[in-house]
Amino acid sequence: MNSGKLVFYLVKKYLRFDKSQPFITISAILAFLGVSVGLMVLIIAMAIMNGTSKEFQEKISTMSYPITILPRQSKGVDRYALYALQKKFPELVLSPYLNTQAIIKEGERMEGAVVFGVDFEAEAKINHIVAEAVKEKDLSTFDMITGEGIADTFMMEPGKKVTLIFTQTQPGGFSLMPVMKRFRYKGSFKSGMQAYDNAYVYTTLKAMSKIMKVSNDKYDGIHVSCDKPMEKIKEIKAFLPPYLVAIGWWQQNGNLFSAMAMEKKALFIVLMLIILVASLNIISSLLMTVMNRRREIALLLSLGASKNEIKKAFFWLGTVIGGTGILFGTFLGLAGLYILGHFDIVTLPADVYGTSKLPLDLSPVDFASIIIGAILIVLLSAFYPSKKATEIDVLSTLRNE
Repeated sequence: MNSGKLVFYLVKKYLRFDKSQPFITISAILAFLGVSVGLMVLIIAMAIMNGTSKEFQEKISTMSYPITILPRQSKGVDRYALYALQKKFPELVLSPYLNTQAIIKEGERMEGAVVFGVDFEAEAKINHIVAEAVKEKDLSTFDMITGEGIADTFMMEPGKKVTLIFTQTQPGGFSLMPVMKRFRYKGSFKSGMQAYDNAYVYTTLKAMSKIMKVSNDKYDGIHVSCDKPMEKIKEIKAFLPPYLVAIGWWQQNGNLFSAMAMEKKALFIVLMLIILVASLNIISSLLMTVMNRRREIALLLSLGASKNEIKKAFFWLGTVIGGTGILFGTFLGLAGLYILGHFDIVTLPADVYGTSKLPLDLSPVDFASIIIGAILIVLLSAFYPSKKATEIDVLSTLRNE
């Protein structure tokens, strides 16, 4: 019998159920199930983490904008900078804005808000949430759209007028009075993020220019939309004059996404430990097989079988147990993702998460990392028992057993 046939014969023989030593088979089955379940949980958990991160990223990047150009000082951004950017980067979609804080007052009810003055035609090209809210609406100077939370709080209906109290002041007798202006509510938007829906108000640039007493060619900043903003921002920064700065949405929300990335890494390590613990059953199962087959191994070695063949046989035995666990766990994980993605088994409160469907997104990199990590654990688990199988003292074993 050649080397390959001997190894295959031993692997096949030791995988069979041994009535005299049932705990060995039970241990192997537990190892198989442990690796499978651990891999399934890891695949689904990583998909949920990725999906959640992507969902937040889409919502935050929509309302925070891919790139924002801001002045380093309070003198603002002028119209010439806007024209220069549009000429240099015709592929960019630019939306200048003015913004300030205000208090919305209706009867005895008062709530704080962040008010943006925008060119709705330009803003609709860069923000699909605002575009949906202003669709087929004829907006005049002192019209506004608000987040759904604000509209619900003040029970607004289209055409209703609401007073906004601004932080800007105007002379009033012997003192300064805050600027107050009535705006007409024309509609609302729903971003899926309560922080925005409960605070953001959009009106026209012309209205904000009058309230803030700034010229029509001055802006607080410019919102920029483009493909691959992380790459394009380098070109924009190189072109901007020293008094302007470009900031990406990932920089404005860096702490949030750093925390989510750290949480994802921690979860990956913790769940990978499940597979590591399951692999201990592979080690124990193989070690029990070695101890139970000591006499048989010694006899094979005395009849001419090499230590390398014995090592290969037990290494492949552990690899088969762990490898089939990996294959079955991968199948369970992908099947679980399909079921969760196509059936409403798990539903989320839409007012909290912005979606009622469980977000799932398993990236190729994460999937490859999971499979490679599981394979390495299984191979390492099979290596030690296979090495111990070759350390049997042939003469002592045959004499005493």
